[in-house]
Amino acid sequence: MTDWHVVVTVVGAYLGVSLWVGLRAGSRSSDSVAGYVAGDRGFGTLVMYFVTGASIYSAFAFLGGPGWTYSRGAAAFYILAYGVLGMAPYYALGPWAARLGRRYGYVTQAAMLAHRYQNRWVAVVAGVVSVIAMIPYVALQMRGAGIVFEQVTDGHVPLWAGAAIAYTVVLVYVWRSGVLGVAWTNVFQGVFMVVIAWILGLYLPYKLYGGIGAMFEQIEAVRPELLTVPGLDAAGNAWSRGAFSSALLVSAIGFMMWPHLFMKAFAAKDDATIRRTIVLFPTFQLFLFPLFIVGYAGVLYGSQPSSPDAVMPHIILTSGLPAVVVGLFCAGGLAASMSTGDALVHGAASIAVVDVYASGRDSRLNDHDRRTLIRWMAIVVGVLSYGIAMTSGRSLVGLLLAAYGAVVQLAPAVYGAFLWRRATAAGAIAGLLVGISVTGVLVIQPDWRPLGVHEGLVGLLANLATYIGVSLATRQPDRDHVVEWLGVSRKA
Repeated sequence: MTDWHVVVTVVGAYLGVSLWVGLRAGSRSSDSVAGYVAGDRGFGTLVMYFVTGASIYSAFAFLGGPGWTYSRGAAAFYILAYGVLGMAPYYALGPWAARLGRRYGYVTQAAMLAHRYQNRWVAVVAGVVSVIAMIPYVALQMRGAGIVFEQVTDGHVPLWAGAAIAYTVVLVYVWRSGVLGVAWTNVFQGVFMVVIAWILGLYLPYKLYGGIGAMFEQIEAVRPELLTVPGLDAAGNAWSRGAFSSALLVSAIGFMMWPHLFMKAFAAKDDATIRRTIVLFPTFQLFLFPLFIVGYAGVLYGSQPSSPDAVMPHIILTSGLPAVVVGLFCAGGLAASMSTGDALVHGAASIAVVDVYASGRDSRLNDHDRRTLIRWMAIVVGVLSYGIAMTSGRSLVGLLLAAYGAVVQLAPAVYGAFLWRRATAAGAIAGLLVGISVTGVLVIQPDWRPLGVHEGLVGLLANLATYIGVSLATRQPDRDHVVEWLGVSRKA
C-alpha cells in the first residue's frame, strides 16, 4: 500500500466516524423546526463550548492562520485579539436573546429583529445580508478541505474532489440531524483538531530547528520584520496600522453577529450555560498558538509551498513524517473545516427559509414543510458555496475578511434593538441596505478605500449614520411593545 493510500484510509476512517456521530445525534431531537434549528433549546455547557469554539476555528485557522504567519508574520496576531474582544459583548447579549427566544419562540437572529422592530421585512433584509456573508465563509471551508486533500495525496485526490467528498458527508448529517448533528460532530471534531494542532506545533519546530526558542532566534536573525506588529501585507510590505486596526475592529464587532453563532443562544439550556461558555471560550484561543508556530516554522524551511495557505501540509509532506501521521494531519484539517462548515450550511439554510422565504411571502408554513425546505436549501447553499470555492482567487483569510465586511452590517440593528428604544424598522432596513452596498462597492473597487481601511468598517460607518438618521426621521415604534420586549430580555 502506497503512502497516499494510507492517508486516504485514515481520512476515510475519520469521515466515517464523523458521519456516524452526526447521524446518531439526530435521533435525539423532536420532529419540529425548534428541534432541527435550535436543538429543542437543550444544549449544555460541553456542547455549547465546542459548538462555539469549533464553529469559529476552521480551515481559516488551520490553514489560513499558518499561511498568514508564514507570509505576513505578526499580521496574523489580529486573529488572537478579535476572538477575545468579539466574544465579550455576548456575555450580556446571549442571555438577553435566550430569554426572548424562550418567551417568543425565536430560532433565528433575523426573526428576533423582525419582532423587535415589528416589521417582517427586517427579517428578510437581515436574512439576505446573513446569507450573503455566510456563503463565502462556507466556500472558505470547502476550499480548505480541498487543499488538504490535494496536498496530502500528492494530487491523486484533486482540490475539487476533496472538497466534494468532505462536504457530501457534511450535507448528509446536516440533512438528517440538523443542529444536533452539527453540535455533536463539533465536539468530536473540536477535540480532534486541538490535539492534532498541539502535536504538530510542538513537534515540527523541535524536528526542524531543535526547539521553538531556537526557531525564533533564527527567524529574528534573518527575517525580524515578521516578528513585529503589524506585520506585512500581501505584497510583502509593512502592513499599515490602519489596515491592521480596521481588520481587527471589523472582525471583533462582527464576531458574534454571525447568525450561526448568535443563534446558539436560542439552543442553550439556560443563561448560566451561555455565560460559562463565554468565560471558558478564551481557552479555545490556545488552539491558535501551535498553528502560528507551524507557520513560523515554514519561514526558513528548505523549500517553499505552492501558496502560503499550503505551508502546513507542505512541511508535513516533505519532512519525512510517517504516512499515518500525515493522514491524521489531514483528518485534523478536515475537522477544522467541517466543524465550521456544517454550522454555516445549517444556519444559512435555516435563515433562507425561516427569514427570507417565509417572512417575504408572509407564509404560514407548517413545521414539516419548513423543515423540509431547510433541508433542500442546505443543498442549494452547499452547491453555491462549492462554485465560489472552486473559482475564487482569494486566500482563505482574504475570503474570511470579505465575509466579515458583510456580516458586521448586522451590528447596528442588533445592538440598537437592545440598547436604543427610539430605533425603528425603517432605520434598521435602510442602514443594512446602505452598509452592504457601500461594502460591496469597495470590495469591487478596493482602491477607493480611504487609508486602506477595511471596506466593512467604511460600510459600517455609513450603516450606523443611516440607521440613526432614518430612525430619528421616522415614526417612533410602539412604546408598549418595546418596553415589554426589553423587559423580557432583562428579566432573569
